[in-house]
Amino acid sequence: MHWNSPVSGQRKAAGKYTVGELDFDEIVDFAQEADSLGVDSLLMGIGFHLPDPLPMLGALVRETRRVKFLLAYRPGLLSPTLFAQVINTVSWMSDGRISLNLVAGTSPAEQGYYGDHLAHDERYARSNEFLEILHRLWRKETPVSFEGEHYRLKDAQIGLGYKGGGRPEIYISGASDVAQQTAVDHGDCWLRYGDTPEGMRAAAKNVLAQGGRVGTRMHVLARETRAEALADLAAMMGEPDEEHRKRIADAVAATDSVAVKTTFQLAETAESDWISPMLYSGAVAYRGGPALCVVGSYQEVAAYLHEYKAAGISEFIFSGWPTREEMRIFYTRVLPLVRELERAGQPV
Repeated sequence: MHWNSPVSGQRKAAGKYTVGELDFDEIVDFAQEADSLGVDSLLMGIGFHLPDPLPMLGALVRETRRVKFLLAYRPGLLSPTLFAQVINTVSWMSDGRISLNLVAGTSPAEQGYYGDHLAHDERYARSNEFLEILHRLWRKETPVSFEGEHYRLKDAQIGLGYKGGGRPEIYISGASDVAQQTAVDHGDCWLRYGDTPEGMRAAAKNVLAQGGRVGTRMHVLARETRAEALADLAAMMGEPDEEHRKRIADAVAATDSVAVKTTFQLAETAESDWISPMLYSGAVAYRGGPALCVVGSYQEVAAYLHEYKAAGISEFIFSGWPTREEMRIFYTRVLPLVRELERAGQPV
């Protein structure tokens, strides 16, 4: 059970993103509370509108003791040799508390900001080369020489290996067939945006059959009663910023990401903004794919998450509105109920 590390104090589900500033003291404080609550990992997101996660990660691992950090990064920004060197360094700084979420990219326009003009499938082809080189470096098959379509290396070596001689866990994000295969071939877990347990079971079938793990990225809103949860949801969706919604719609129309398009199509087909009685899609138009939200009482949310486990989904990355308060609620009130269901072996 992972959580998304925030970059602002966003409290509403339908307003503008807060950009252009960084309160790093707040991020440190958030990470320390996550550490104390028993969060497995904090996702460090990447995007042109966000601070770069790498320098923050280097500081956060020294301010925490147990929580891991799931670093989102895009092949193409750094050479594989330099990237492995950076990750190996952080592994020593953090006693191995780092894992990777490699994202091929969701927006051709944003990729272009960084001088990257590859099409969707070509980005995954580059990701495969990137990951092949990383694995060879971590297996210490050095010196590494490589001749590919996107990378050429001659006798590559790194003096500092990954602490303990292993490598970080690797999560691959995306909803396309090539994303799935990249996860199977080079990763440990395939990540995709949410769906109902039945929808996730169908999507995960191929990866699970090949021995991979499957995770999902969603929001959660849990309260003492369902009525209270629905009231808070209505408040968080109040006074929506329709100009922001229009900008998001334009970005979705221009994207080549299967994951993004799939989630928006799912949300558009929902009846009254509900994909199921527990899964709310109304915030997707303002917050994108991760904003599918499990809503209900503590017991209802725990039981619904247990249904995902029965469908083969073993990892979750959650967010909330506001995310810090929701993290406290989830780890103190909902997660203990999930663990009770697991211990009881309750059928679903």
